[in-house]
Amino acid sequence: MIVADSSAWIDGLRRSGTPTAERLDQLLGRGRLLLGDLILCEVLRGARDEADAIRIREKLSALPVVDMVGETVAAQAALNYRLLRRQGITIRNTIDLLIATFCIVNGHQLLHNDRDFKPMVEHLGLVEA
Repeated sequence: MIVADSSAWIDGLRRSGTPTAERLDQLLGRGRLLLGDLILCEVLRGARDEADAIRIREKLSALPVVDMVGETVAAQAALNYRLLRRQGITIRNTIDLLIATFCIVNGHQLLHNDRDFKPMVEHLGLVEA
């Protein structure tokens, strides 16, 4: 399965024409996308107003929504943070750390347009879609 990060959804919803937006468009309707609850929050948080939030929510309603953080992912994310810190890498965004760890733990690929995930690809085995 593929998890699309909020950076991918933002590109896709804006029809930005980026490779990430095009890949997201290809994946929609093929049953291979999961929507994480943390990502849903991030995307809806960026809505301009309630009408925009409703439109976004309707577009995303066809996707299965999964809970991303439980005890296992939370503990593993903290360990991943410490592993990266020992290598001199600081992950500033805890949500990105949790999303990446969820994908690693569950064997999912991550579609994103966010350079903050690169250290997790290089050092933790996060697989990009």
